[in-house]
Amino acid sequence: MFSNIKSDFPASIVVFFVALPLCLGIALASGAPLFSGLIAGIIGGIVVGGLSGSKIGVSGPAAGLAAIVLTAIGTLGGYENFLVAVVLGGAIQLLFGFLRAGIIGYYFPSSVIKGMLTGIGIIIILKQIPHFFGYDSDPEGDFAFFQVDGQNTFSEILATLNHVSLGPTLIGLISLAILILWSTVLTKKSKIFQLIQGPLVAVIAGIIFFTLSQGNEAIGFKAAQLVSVPVPDSIDSFFGQFTFPNFSVITNPEVWLVAFTIALVASLETLLCVEATDKLDPDKNVTPTNRELLAQGTGNILSGFIGGLPITQVIVRSSANIQSGGKTKLSAIIHGILLLISVMLIPTLLNKIPLAVLAAVLFIVGYKLAKPSLFKEMYLLGWKQWVPFVTTVGGIVFIDLLKGLALGLGVGIVVILIKSYQNSHFLHIEDKSNGKHKIKMTLAEEVTFFNKGAILKELDRLPENSYLELDVRKTRYLDNDIIEILDDFTYKAKERNIDINLISERGEVKNPDSYIKFFKLRPKTA
Repeated sequence: MFSNIKSDFPASIVVFFVALPLCLGIALASGAPLFSGLIAGIIGGIVVGGLSGSKIGVSGPAAGLAAIVLTAIGTLGGYENFLVAVVLGGAIQLLFGFLRAGIIGYYFPSSVIKGMLTGIGIIIILKQIPHFFGYDSDPEGDFAFFQVDGQNTFSEILATLNHVSLGPTLIGLISLAILILWSTVLTKKSKIFQLIQGPLVAVIAGIIFFTLSQGNEAIGFKAAQLVSVPVPDSIDSFFGQFTFPNFSVITNPEVWLVAFTIALVASLETLLCVEATDKLDPDKNVTPTNRELLAQGTGNILSGFIGGLPITQVIVRSSANIQSGGKTKLSAIIHGILLLISVMLIPTLLNKIPLAVLAAVLFIVGYKLAKPSLFKEMYLLGWKQWVPFVTTVGGIVFIDLLKGLALGLGVGIVVILIKSYQNSHFLHIEDKSNGKHKIKMTLAEEVTFFNKGAILKELDRLPENSYLELDVRKTRYLDNDIIEILDDFTYKAKERNIDINLISERGEVKNPDSYIKFFKLRPKTA
């Protein structure tokens, strides 16, 4: 693991700067104490990072759970009561892992996963535009279309036009220029520029700019335009920020309902992120999903015990890790250690980082996830890939992550059903033979009740006085619904003077009296 420290350490610094505002912003959007987001980020990095089988995945508080947390805190009567649900949710995730439920993640189509990555990339860019120009009314980490500040994604951008601040805009542009210059030119010039990451330089430039601009009315910064880490007065006050669960409410059914909701949503979001991260991984590692659920469950139990938000593997931090050259889980672990050390020792320095600088970093992350070339690539793959892809993207941008994924998956299933309907059989009409049309129908390898309509329609359209050759040699599964349709057609065929010749792996069967009898003798599956 330590053999890749030269790649992992610089990557961990980038992930740290991406994670810091997101941990705080998600906590704010969740209606939870700011420190709870940092706890989740630290546990997600050190504990989950150490236990996970993913080499490049990064865990922490997730934007997708913010609305659930916000509602649950009010419903359960306080944050301490909510923490009980987090602990129980982690225990349920452990159960999911032991039951090997991790396989669920493999059932999401590739087009939906790519749509998720692209949609998140677009939403990152759109959500960071206001922060880039110094308009920070909506907290970092609010990725839903309808925001906690009452605006939506696009109305927030329009409102930004009336609230542009010169200082954040200048340092945002300077930071963006540094990042682009670093990645496109300087890293190719010398190895030192690969070791020292562009985001670190941009952050240092931001701190210097803030320090020099203090007291300047034209380019100075407001408190809302800077990172806002809680600053303890002493060691005792630092540890006083931890909150502990109130286990006296453990018998409350609503607590268990919230716990199951957290476990289900967090597990699903994690599994989808694992699938997406593995696709982004240049080394094509495959993450053991059941082990990931066990790691996440352990992390959530510990996070809930000491006052942290629920944890999932998160694509924004994971993709930043990959883009920065992270190779092993050491990167995720170090980012968690950096979060812990920084909030303990240098919170005042962290609070001098302009959010506009971090917005510039996230612009680059978002662009790499949502490159325009990917839209062209997916379009050229055909409508079966394009429709679920663009539906997922639209759902994430205009609703939220989980609903967008559900919408994309639903469309993907419909596409599969349509193709299944169309591909149930192949029909070939030959020239007249002995005064009759010879029609050959070849059934697909698997024919289910989804294909009933297509096959029934074709049989009803067969002309009278024809000859049907029904080929089932390649068919390995034939649903009983289809057998009954064929059985019914046997009697209709006699009335319409249609001769039937069944070709199976056992040879030809002319005019079988009952397809049900024939297929009962023949195994449905090979």
